[in-house]
This record gives sequence, structure tokens and C-alpha cells, in this order.
Amino acid sequence: MSDPVWQKSSFSGDDASRDCVEVASTPSGERLLRESDEPGTVLHMTPASLRTLVGALKDLSV
Repeated sequence: MSDPVWQKSSFSGDDASRDCVEVASTPSGERLLRESDEPGTVLHMTPASLRTLVGALKDLSV
């Protein structure tokens, strides 16, 4: 299996020293979530659970 391709928000900018949340997808459709300053700690989620998490976080930011 190949290494996941991690993506970060464009809001994080190009500064490599900035910590951010990164997301990747697996060939099976699973979503992976990690903090850039702790790349060895990865949450494995279904697409539905990631949508739920993102929706809950958006609700908190209002």
C-alpha cells in the first residue's frame, strides 16, 4: 500500500512551520486525519463520521 497523500487547508498558508490539521483518503475510501506536528498519530474515519465532525466544529465556531 502506498503512503497517503496528505492535504491541508489553504488557510494554513505555505509556511511549513505552521501546525495544521491534515486529511488523506485511502484506496478503500477511509478518511485519515492528523495534526501536522504529530504525524504519527492518525485518526481513521468513515466519510460520514468526518462530515459529522466537521459539521460539529462549524457549529462551535458560530
